[in-house]
Amino acid sequence: LRLVESGGGSVQPGGSLSLSCVLSGGELQDFDVGWFRRAPGQDREIVSFAGRGGQINHIESVKGRFTVSRDSATNTVYLQMSSVKPEDTAVYYCAARGVEAVYVPWKRVESFTFWGQGTQVTVSS
Repeated sequence: LRLVESGGGSVQPGGSLSLSCVLSGGELQDFDVGWFRRAPGQDREIVSFAGRGGQINHIESVKGRFTVSRDSATNTVYLQMSSVKPEDTAVYYCAARGVEAVYVPWKRVESFTFWGQGTQVTVSS
């Protein structure tokens, strides 16, 4: 399975940005997908989760600002970021996990097997 992110860039505080994650070599319907980020000097953290069964989760700091959606027709998962803040600056990654992780909590980073290369998001005025 291969994942490719796109859509990163620079945006002003309060602005919006949309990230895409395209899966190839497998069908999106068979995988949970998470969006992660790593800010300079910090550990990687999960941001949002879109499960195979429709489960949607976000960490507290992005609730109400980020939305995540899946499009099985195009094997794409989107992360729509709005009202962005400087602290959202990071490299954003998408990652997928298969059915073997169905009972693993969504925040368990190590349960994600397949990773994209990342895309930089910079929030600055």
